[in-house]
Amino acid sequence: LFRSAYTPNAKCAPSRSCLLTGRNPWQLGAAANHVPEFPSGFRVWSEVLMESGWFVGHTGKGWGPGVARDASGGPRSLLGRTFNSRRLAPPTTGIAANDYAANFRDFLEAAPTNRPWCFWYGSLEPHRAYQFGSGARVDDPATRPPDRVPAIWPDIPAVRQDLLDYAREVGHFDRHLGTMLEELDRRGLLETTVVIVTSDHGPPFPRMKGQAYDASNHIPLAIRWPGGIPVPGRAVDDLVSLIDLAPTVLEMAGLDPTRSGMAAMTGRSLLPLLRENGRDRPPFREHLLVGKERHDVGRPGDAGYPIRGIHHDGWLYLHNHAPDRWPAGNPETGYLNCDGGETKSRILERHRRDPSDPHWALCFGRRPTEELYHVAVDPDCVRNLAADPDQAVRRDSLRARMEEALRAENDPRMEGRGDEFDAFPYADPSTRGFHGRFLRGERPRAGWVNPGDFEPRAIE
Repeated sequence: LFRSAYTPNAKCAPSRSCLLTGRNPWQLGAAANHVPEFPSGFRVWSEVLMESGWFVGHTGKGWGPGVARDASGGPRSLLGRTFNSRRLAPPTTGIAANDYAANFRDFLEAAPTNRPWCFWYGSLEPHRAYQFGSGARVDDPATRPPDRVPAIWPDIPAVRQDLLDYAREVGHFDRHLGTMLEELDRRGLLETTVVIVTSDHGPPFPRMKGQAYDASNHIPLAIRWPGGIPVPGRAVDDLVSLIDLAPTVLEMAGLDPTRSGMAAMTGRSLLPLLRENGRDRPPFREHLLVGKERHDVGRPGDAGYPIRGIHHDGWLYLHNHAPDRWPAGNPETGYLNCDGGETKSRILERHRRDPSDPHWALCFGRRPTEELYHVAVDPDCVRNLAADPDQAVRRDSLRARMEEALRAENDPRMEGRGDEFDAFPYADPSTRGFHGRFLRGERPRAGWVNPGDFEPRAIE
């Protein structure tokens, strides 16, 4: 169990791009963005497996949203053959009808007996929307409500219910995973199969998914490898990143990552951590980088909200490169870089009644150029210490460390070329120019926002 695992970018497509390539988002061109054209020059580990004779398939959500084409412009299947034919009656209106476990059984039936295989289970849950009240009721004495509500949101029944509904969808993912493990056991394959379970970003709540705080990028990561992990049941606190999975998977498959044909990977194989027996050793990583470029639609000129950040020694430093922009998207288009849900709507309602509402300021208001949080004591990242004179040396040291590491990775922002990320078009033409079209009266598709979340008047 990796207790300090992070994604470099807390949004679906760029996070999955990092996981598949072993590179940080600022090293991926258009793939740093959400809904991108995946650059044909970047190979991914699943393609390397297929070219090495592996049978690869997936169910549910693979890489995306976006478009992947090969060098000739044809369709490119990053994750092999699709297995999505099995359906079920979903237990709630917010849960998809995919029978992931049955699709996995179909994959196993199709897998040649003389070839190794790799399967990607991409659950659509816990993506929003949720059926409100589908989780345990807040007032039900037979259930346990959330231990606490993060300080970034109001502690009210609707928010607690939203958390319970989220937990219901996480449980749906877990149940299908459990069924898949049972199927492996039934076939006698469980002890010869590596299982890696993770997420592409934090929960789809305000100030989490789509941002760069600890809860945005901090993800679950558990790896089961019978025969490969000499001391099972360990919890590891070292900083690890999703970019580490690409070289890890290739090494597990007996392939040399340096000869894979993939562009030089920034990630490091986790095999040394998996194979250790718990003895004292240097940290796996001294620091970990996070950041973002353009995510969802809704800003003038299809602009993003560029951030770079660094985790080091229990602290998080963030640099907001365009603090004049709205971090969660513009109010008049519905703060579209935050999925619609009960928590978001309640915070916006409270703000309309009280413009000084602190939760709105934390989740949707503009931010200063620099932010500094002592995550070890402030996991919700609500006390920005960047302007604290007592923390000036730490702030400057973290900024210098971060910028040195980003320059070493050829981040265009460190070379004054950051605007190139906003110049990459959305792969879906219907989303281009969303802000201007919306203000002219069009209603382009944005199904992840609730109708009442639009702020028709600009907020200054």
